[in-house]
Order: sequence, then C-alpha cells, then structure tokens
Amino acid sequence: MSLTRIASRYAKSLIDFAQAQGKLDRIYEDILNLKVAADIREFNLLCKSPIITSGKKSEVYRALFEKIFDPITFGFFNILVRKGREEYMPEIAHEFLKQYDAINKKTKVVLTTAEGIDPELVETIKAKLTQAVSTRDNIELETKVNPKLIGGFMIEYDDNLYDASIAHQLHNMKKALAGAEITSESSSSDNPKKN
Repeated sequence: MSLTRIASRYAKSLIDFAQAQGKLDRIYEDILNLKVAADIREFNLLCKSPIITSGKKSEVYRALFEKIFDPITFGFFNILVRKGREEYMPEIAHEFLKQYDAINKKTKVVLTTAEGIDPELVETIKAKLTQAVSTRDNIELETKVNPKLIGGFMIEYDDNLYDASIAHQLHNMKKALAGAEITSESSSSDNPKKN
C-alpha cells in the first residue's frame, strides 16, 4: 500500500472519530501543532527511526504532547506507535489537514511574486480565485516574495501550479531554442551539400 494511501486512511479515521465526538476543530489545532513539530528535522528523524524503540518514542511523544493535546489526539498517537505506524505521522498530519480543508471547503493558495504587491491587488486575485471552478468557497491566500522570479507571479493550490513568472518563460524559451538548435543540426547533417 502506498504511503499516501496509508496516511489518508489514518487521517480519515481520526477525522471521523473527531467529528463523532464533536471535537474536529480541537483536533485540527493539535494536528497543526504536530505539523509544526514534523517540520523540525530531529522530530521527523525520531518518527522514522528504525533504531529507536517504540517505547522510547512513546516517552518522547508523552513529554512533548500529552499535556497540550486533546486525549483523542494523544490516544491516536498511541495507536500509531502500537501498530508501528509512527513513522507516518508527518504524512498523516498532512493528509488530515487536506481532508479538513475539503470538509470546510477551504483552499490554501500561495501567491509568489518577484516583489511585494499591493493589498488591493491581493484581494482582487483572491476574489478571482474564489470565482474559479477549481477552488473551493473559502480561499486562504498566503503571499510570498521570491526575487528569482524576475517578474510575473506563481499561484499554487492543492496539487496545481500556475507559473506566469518571467523566469519560467525564459526557461521555456531556452528549452525551445536548445531544441531548435538540435533539430537544425540534425537536419543539416541529414542533408549534406552536394558539390
């Protein structure tokens, strides 16, 4: 079974149980915090380490999370450790957040530009995205600045990427020109000049 499928199944189980208990939003907060922890290299290595025993991992999770997480979330961690699935915690957290956003009709969009943009323009883009068929009702728009884009912008949401940056256009032109050179060289070698 693929990693995404395993993570998706565990995430769905947690969501279903949290909904049944009327605690979905509370568990969502816990999973957001878990995601922050999972982005820390050392925590990620701990989760995935085959050398560290499940008992030691449980001790670390207890020390880190037992007092701050809801008993449902902490109990879920214990199930993962008992089943030997703790290595999938970062992926399960990611899948949980995706499924939570789908339930709440939320789309997280990252808008990257070469330099900062006017807040009014951000709101206009957000309105356009809300009207788009491929996004959900609630848009959470995060803006980033990356001078390497040179100009233009990039929009990322779900598994979609729309790259309208100048850097991307220059890259495509470079590839097209390289392809044209190869074609032109092979054409001239296929048709030798007659003397």
